[in-house]
Formats: sequence, C-alpha cells, structure tokens
Amino acid sequence: MLVVIAGKGITMFATPLPRRRKLGPWMATALVVGNMIGSGVFLLPASLAAFGSASLLAWALTATGALLLALVFARLGRAYPKTGGPYAYARRAFGDFIGFQTAWGYWIAVWVGNAAIAVAFVSYLGYFWPALADTALLAAGVALAAIWLLTVVNVRGVRLGGWIQAVTTVAKLLPLIGLAVAAPFFIDAADFTPFNPSGQGTFGAVTAAAALTLWAFIGIESATVPAEDVDDPERTIPRATVIGTAVTAAVYILGTVAVFAAVPRTLLIESTAPFADAAEAMFGGWAGTAVALGAIVSAFGALNGWILLQGQVPLAAARDGLFPRVFAKTSRWGTPAVGLVVSSVLVTGLMLLNYNAGLVEQFNFVILLATLTTLIPYAYAAAAQFLLALTDREHFSGRRLTVDGTIAVMAFAYALWTIAGSGYEVVYKGTLLMLAGIPVYVWLKYHDRDSDETVHIGRKAA
Repeated sequence: MLVVIAGKGITMFATPLPRRRKLGPWMATALVVGNMIGSGVFLLPASLAAFGSASLLAWALTATGALLLALVFARLGRAYPKTGGPYAYARRAFGDFIGFQTAWGYWIAVWVGNAAIAVAFVSYLGYFWPALADTALLAAGVALAAIWLLTVVNVRGVRLGGWIQAVTTVAKLLPLIGLAVAAPFFIDAADFTPFNPSGQGTFGAVTAAAALTLWAFIGIESATVPAEDVDDPERTIPRATVIGTAVTAAVYILGTVAVFAAVPRTLLIESTAPFADAAEAMFGGWAGTAVALGAIVSAFGALNGWILLQGQVPLAAARDGLFPRVFAKTSRWGTPAVGLVVSSVLVTGLMLLNYNAGLVEQFNFVILLATLTTLIPYAYAAAAQFLLALTDREHFSGRRLTVDGTIAVMAFAYALWTIAGSGYEVVYKGTLLMLAGIPVYVWLKYHDRDSDETVHIGRKAA
C-alpha cells in the first residue's frame, strides 16, 4: 500500500517492501563482480595494445581509484543500508535536488549501458551463430529476447536474479583465471617492450589508457543499490563491495598480462577477440572456443545484474517523491516491476536505433555519456561521505572520522580526474543530458505543491 505523507513541500512515499528472500554474501559479491566483469574486458587488451606496457600502469591507477570508491560505498552502505545506493547517500547529504540529479543520471546510465551489453552479447554469440552477423533483424530479435527474458526473471524476484548472477559470475571467471594462472609460463620480457609505443608522453598515454579501462570498473556500487534486498546489509554490503572490487581488479590486470604475453602486439591491435586469441595461442583451438563461451556467459550475466538494478534506483527515488510515483509500485514478489519494465522498454527502443546502421556511431557516443552519468553519482557519493563524516557523529567519529574523510577526498579527486578525462565533447553533452532532467524535477515539485494545498484545504474544511 502506498501511503502519502505531505508536508513542507515534500511528498514522501512510505512504501515498506514486503518480506522476501534476500541476497546473501555470495550473491551480493557476485553482483559486484558480475556487473563489473561484463563484455568490455574481453575487448580491452586490443584497445590497450597501442599503449604497450604503459597500459598496465593505467590499470593499476584505475584499480586504485576503484578501490577508493569501493571503500566509500562500503562505508556508506554500512552506515545507511537503504535501497538506492549513490542516490540515497547524495539525497541524505545534499537534499532533494542533488538526490534527484543522482537518481536521474544513474538510471540513464544503467539502461543505456544495458543496450550496449545486449549488443556485445549478440556479437559474441555470433562466434557460434554466424547468421547473427549477417542478419540485423535476427540479431536484434535475439538481443531483445535476452533483455526481456532477464526482465521477467527479475520481476519474479531479486533472489532468482541473484542465483543467475552467482552462476554466471563463476562461469565467466573460470577462463579469465585460467589465463591469468598460465601467464607466467608464457611471459617473455620482450612482450612488454616498448613501454610506451603510442607516440605521446607517458603521462598522456597513461591517462588515455586509464580512460579506456574506466568502463570496466563501472558497477562498484552494485551491492549498495538493492540494500534492502540484502541479508545483514551492514556487514554484507561492505564486504561484497571491497572483495568484489579487489577480485575484479586482480582478474583484469593478470588477464591483460596474459594476453600481452601470448599475442604479439602487432597482431593484438587488430584482434576482435583478444582473450580467445590468447587462449588459442597457449592451449589450442579448444581453449579459444572455451573463452568465447565465457565471453557470452559474461555478457549475459552482466546484463542480468544491471537489469536487476535498473528498477531499484527509480523505486528508491519514487518512494521519496523524486520520481513519478508509479515507479514506487512493487509486484506481488516485492520487486520494482514498473521500473524494470519501463527501463526495458527504453532499452528496446535504443536497441532498435542501434540496429539502424546510420545510428551506430551515435550509439557508441551515448555509451560514453552513460559512463559520464555514472561518474557524476560517484563524485556526489564521495562528497556525501565527506559531509556526513563531518556532520553525522552517530556514524562517523574518532579515528574513523579522519580515515573516512581522507578516503572521501581522494575518491572525489579520482572521480573528478576521470570526468575531466572523458573529453570536452562528452562532458558538454553529458551536462546537457543531466540538465534535461530538471523539467521532470520541476513537475514533481509542482505536483507536490498541489498535494500540499489539497491536504491544507481538507484540514481547514474538517
């Protein structure tokens, strides 16, 4: 039941979620790992080959920044285990407007990113089903079938989606870990020279490579978003966030080393399946096939994890009156069915646009915008921890205050650096995309004003 509590221009939707089975530690960790290790990592070594070994330094810097952000989300998740993740923290610290901006940007980033993951899933599936590469309509149909299958799964219950996430995460990690373990037996110092063949300075090369590695770490906050669907969230969320980020960083770096060791740089630059090529070079054709299967499972698992999240942020914002109230409705399984379905409808529209050849380049640029609209909530979350550390003595005090404040400042600086590294055009268009949500906020606030006046008139009449 939706209870409307009006007062002082704010409408709160007190919608306690029904009792249901929740995500345990393993599933929460799998959600973090699975959402980060999606489709991009299987292509990144080819993109990074142009920067040589300097890209390994970029991985290290990006992993450090990711761990700083993970510590921010772990601390905030322990202190405030409420559904919404970055949105919930930004609203608590800065109020409704920044909270709305965070929810708006994050929601856009999630469903746009889901369209990209679905495209990657079909691309990898084309390794075994060549007709997908030749028939755009068939490819679109398969991608949309995957999206709606996983939407139905997540409408039926977050725990069912969690089981799929746990299984696919294990399946996707096996080939990557196998390559990482085998790497020392194939390493030759010549494979890592020259250090920076890009033709630009070392700092510029590392910065450019770091921008490429950034997308691979989007998803750090995954365990915080469905916080009220997590068992013992004060303990589970911090552990899942930090452990998941550390595991992912190790897999990325060791996997890239393995590919650099197995595939000559001149060939790697042209590769469309670098991990599969590395596995084939190490162990033969069967291994390349196994890694290709792992890439398919990886993309499918990431799509499931992000679909799980695409209804959670609108749910949290709608319960606070900062999204249309229809998003606060839940199914009989306690899931945000409206948010899941509406988001998947938007993904479907974007997928259909993507399969129009004239819009492919535009679609790729939208993915960069999705990265930016995720980074802004990250920056807000880091700033929120710093402010809350100074003002909330119940959750931040003593030595922890200094540590948490320092981590927050460093994480904010990292987020700001990566936003700047996105490029002028992306930042410009991303800012316009964020500002496009303001009319929605104005409409919601005007609607709240009408609700307040109705309640006031009703009280006077009584």
